[in-house]
Amino acid sequence: MTVLSVSKLCKAYGGVQAVCEVSFSLASGELLALIGPNGAGKTTCFNLLNGQIAADSGSAEFEGASLIGRKPRQIWRMGVGRTFQITATFSSMSVRENVQTALLNFHGKLNSLVSLAAYQYRDEAMQLLTRVGIAAQADRPCAVLAYGDLKRVELAIALANRPRLLLMDEPTAGMAPTERVALMQLTAELARASGIAVLFTEHDMDVVFAHADRILVLNHGRLIAEGKPADVRANRKVQEVYLGSGAVYGGAHA
Repeated sequence: MTVLSVSKLCKAYGGVQAVCEVSFSLASGELLALIGPNGAGKTTCFNLLNGQIAADSGSAEFEGASLIGRKPRQIWRMGVGRTFQITATFSSMSVRENVQTALLNFHGKLNSLVSLAAYQYRDEAMQLLTRVGIAAQADRPCAVLAYGDLKRVELAIALANRPRLLLMDEPTAGMAPTERVALMQLTAELARASGIAVLFTEHDMDVVFAHADRILVLNHGRLIAEGKPADVRANRKVQEVYLGSGAVYGGAHA
């Protein structure tokens, strides 16, 4: 089932075309990677889909409903989750409290009395932390967590609104190689088990080629290639502008 359908999406800043007539679709349970050189338009594309910036033209539909013109909070409530390149947790709060806060927001109770809020959705928060493999650290403040564990907390927070679409901007940025593999493997398992469509950007090509079902390649705001990892890896234009003609990924390096 198609979850996200994007058609001829455009955004310009002055004379610079950040995103130019980008079109693609994304199905339930699919992991779609959006890659390209710095300045290719990847984050701009994400921000258009998330409502952080307004599109100049084109369309983006989530389960048949337009995302264009909606605010990020509205899009989140529709069932679109997002993680960011730099983690954004409340450092003085515990891991569980961070997830509880997201759940309070989802259930429309963010303005509950603090004394009551601390006891709400504890079980649901623990279930989410168990899903991402960090339940054992539920009572620790986020300030003391290793960066890889913070990324798992952020993923649990992103799952709090029960998303059918998850936008992940550089999910493994700043992580050690083994942590990158573990996080993306976890994401893939969750996506396929729950039917969550995942669109992610990533600079680590080993991560991309190991976990993406399909890959989109942007350059100067335009989509220059789309397909299965093997097809994109062999695409001469992609090699020229991004991968390098001698690059080999998926377990080996040039």
